[in-house]
Amino acid sequence: MEPRGQSLRWEYWWTALSFSLVLFVDHHVSAQIRYSVPEEVKEGYVVGNIAKDLGLDASTLVDRRFRIVSGSNDAFFQVTQHNGMLYVDKHIDRENVCEGNSACLINLKTVIENPLEVHYVEIEITDVNDHSPSFHDKDFNLEVWENAVTGTRFELQTARDLDAGVNSVRLYKLSKNAHFDLEIKDSVYGDKNPFLVLQKQLDRETTKMHRLLLTAIDGGNPPKSGVLNITVRVLDVNDNRPICNSDTLTITLRENSIMDTVVKIINASDADSGLNGEVEYTYGRNMKPKIHEIFQLDRTTGEILVKGLIDFEENDIYSLMIRASDKGIPPLNTDCQLIVKVEDVNDNKPEIQVTSLSNVVSEDAKIGTVISLISVSDKDSGINGKVVCSLSDNVPFELKQSVQDNMFSLVTKTRLDRERVSEYDIKIIATDLGNPPLSVFKSMRVQVSDVNDNMPDFFANSLELYLPENNAPGASIFFVNAFDKDINENAAITYHMIRGGGTQNDMASALNINSETGVIYALKSFDFETLKKFQFYVLATDSGSPSLSSNVTVNVFILDQNDNVPVILHPIMANGSAEGVEEIPRNVNAGHLVTKVRAYDADIGYNGWLLFSLQEVSDHSLFSLDRYTGQIRTLRSFTETDETQHKLVILVKDNGNISMSATATVIVKVVEPKEAFAASDVTNAVKDEEENNVTFYLIITLGSVSVLFIISIIVLVVMQCSKSTDYSSKYLQDTNYDGTLCHSIQYRSGDKRYMLVGPRMSIGSTLAPGSNRNTLVIPDRRRRDSGETTRCQSYSML
Repeated sequence: MEPRGQSLRWEYWWTALSFSLVLFVDHHVSAQIRYSVPEEVKEGYVVGNIAKDLGLDASTLVDRRFRIVSGSNDAFFQVTQHNGMLYVDKHIDRENVCEGNSACLINLKTVIENPLEVHYVEIEITDVNDHSPSFHDKDFNLEVWENAVTGTRFELQTARDLDAGVNSVRLYKLSKNAHFDLEIKDSVYGDKNPFLVLQKQLDRETTKMHRLLLTAIDGGNPPKSGVLNITVRVLDVNDNRPICNSDTLTITLRENSIMDTVVKIINASDADSGLNGEVEYTYGRNMKPKIHEIFQLDRTTGEILVKGLIDFEENDIYSLMIRASDKGIPPLNTDCQLIVKVEDVNDNKPEIQVTSLSNVVSEDAKIGTVISLISVSDKDSGINGKVVCSLSDNVPFELKQSVQDNMFSLVTKTRLDRERVSEYDIKIIATDLGNPPLSVFKSMRVQVSDVNDNMPDFFANSLELYLPENNAPGASIFFVNAFDKDINENAAITYHMIRGGGTQNDMASALNINSETGVIYALKSFDFETLKKFQFYVLATDSGSPSLSSNVTVNVFILDQNDNVPVILHPIMANGSAEGVEEIPRNVNAGHLVTKVRAYDADIGYNGWLLFSLQEVSDHSLFSLDRYTGQIRTLRSFTETDETQHKLVILVKDNGNISMSATATVIVKVVEPKEAFAASDVTNAVKDEEENNVTFYLIITLGSVSVLFIISIIVLVVMQCSKSTDYSSKYLQDTNYDGTLCHSIQYRSGDKRYMLVGPRMSIGSTLAPGSNRNTLVIPDRRRRDSGETTRCQSYSML
């Protein structure tokens, strides 16, 4: 067996040789076989048997092979090599293969080998009705003038069908229409051409558009068809004139209508279309020139607008002739009349004229005083010219009508008070009785002049001044201030101090006051130990005519300063020196009272609270000094080694801001018991005399302090009771004891609790009530549960 590759090469060369032979004998062989096959048959469809149709014996075909070697459409067919059976190998579409030719033939060249023979096979592809008739466009538009004459023909599109013969287009049908009919003509090419024929006169105003349906039908079985939508647009001819809604229109227009107010829109219609139906508006030829000044006509829309002033008093009716024309050739027109009646309105506001007699009125003017004369007018007539007048609210003035119409007078209605209202802006309103009413207003200003009807007023009926003693003479200590509600010279206040009266407590001579500022100066220095309090009066007088005045009481409280040195009463010698000798037996026990240092201070409070201390002692282990009582006691028993004489220097110091002090020397002699008994008589006599002197001084001192304190309390209580309930004060004497004797005064005012501590004030300062500076807040023990706090009264320093 030959290799496969070699066999293929031989087969190739044999085929090439056979093809060459076929070409060689092609001109010597004619067609011998003809077949017919319909289009659209399935693949494998048997066309015919070439061997049988050539008359070849089947027994001779064993070594022979059939092949198709040439042909323009050989790809559609194949032949069985050994028996010559010809069949369809590919889908056949006659319209694509033959491109619309009526006769569709396919020529095949068939080769039979061993021996080589060439035969022509002609195959006819017959048509099948597989296509419907169709038009080039789905829609066909046709324009016809409405005045076209009957019988006019309009050529339509011809339908096309890819099929041939009987399967091609054979018939046209037109949908029913009263104006058009269908006519068919044969062309030189054998086609049927449709024509549209006008059978009845057209009217665009009746029917603007006609829609027809043309159907093309072929001769197949069953037949197929295609449609064409025909739209006939009727073109307009200017055969209609514009028509107004009404030949004569009547409207009412209010006078004084604003510019561009629409009076009326003239609406004329034209049944034609395009330029033939477009209407424009103009005034008639015989219109008055005044119409053109007052009314504006829009040429396109027919809108009539207000252009000028509409005045009923000038003209109460207008007649407008409007011409409506179309744009056809030639144009057609019609005339419309518009009658405008003017409606009278209340278009004139009242006018106000004010004749002022005076723009200034005294606050003590009597009720009914005439301020101004007012006249009103209105250009309208009838009810529109009637005017009523009124004033703005909340003014103490009123209008009184005069005997003459539209005349009024402005008068005072109530008493005036410049201090409450010093100036009035009065609005006079005039309103007519038209519908709707019109109003106008005019403003005028009336000033109220001042009268001296208010006296100077102090902020309180009485004032308190807390003045430290030893003040510098000539320095300011206080000031008073009064307020006057009047103005200008009626409010100019001068101050004077009321002097004299013959009372012993008249201290006004020791003071001076600045008449313009109210500042008070002290002409001398005050001493608390000599004078505790006094009062004086200040008179405030305005400069009005007649002048008015008021006075205020000033209560002066002198505050104590630490200006007194402690005075030692015991021990004291005959020569006045603070030194004494005490003898005690040697056998005394610890805690024995040796002696007591006695002293007093003319000051009060902290300034008068004395403390005792050992400034010098020979033996600290023997003696002790009580800080508060001044008692000297032994700390232990004496021994044989102790000295017989001891020196103790006692320092007595007050508790002022700047403390003052004095010293006393005590000589303690330790003696035997017998000597002590012998000297006891003499000592007791001396002590009795000293005790009597000390008791006398203490009684005088305590009595003076108590009397002064009681007087102060009584004065304060009386002063507070004279005030109103809200400012009533309750004085309480309270001694604060924290190791230092504090003489203080606490009092209550309303719901507040105050504490005044004199000695803590600095020298030369003055306390003025009402200030919040240097405020001391102390808890109120009686109001602790309610969470209230009390505040010390504070005073400003001058």
